[in-house]
Amino acid sequence: MKSGTLTPHITDAEWEVMRVVWANHHVTSKEVISILEEKMSWKATTIKTLLGRLVEKGALSTEQEGKKFIYTARVAEEDTVRNYTGDIFSRICKKEVGHVIGEIIKDKVLSFNDIRYLEEILEKKKVSAVEAVSCQCLPRQCQCSVNHHGK
Repeated sequence: MKSGTLTPHITDAEWEVMRVVWANHHVTSKEVISILEEKMSWKATTIKTLLGRLVEKGALSTEQEGKKFIYTARVAEEDTVRNYTGDIFSRICKKEVGHVIGEIIKDKVLSFNDIRYLEEILEKKKVSAVEAVSCQCLPRQCQCSVNHHGK
């Protein structure tokens, strides 16, 4: 599996397929179909199409063993998640990142270990924290006071 390389854009449906492959490392198309037919109520042809798209995008590799096709992830889950979250945060005002992270955390169930991990990260971030994050949006692209929304 490649790590640290640019990950391809993966749609929501493709993401479901990737989760099955990431969880199982080497998985047959039959196994992917079985899992996603149950979870998503998708037809086998839909799942095969998604597998094919992911191979074309370079997210999966495939190897034929007899009549079976074995799929393996070519992109690491961690890299793909990092790319996805980076894409989300690139779409919002830089001044809102902390608020958005807070809202995400507020709405999710976390373990005590998760909370300790987040506390450790925040403690380390204090070293490089700034008094205020600067807005990098174009005028009237966001609602912060820097860009005088509405003027």
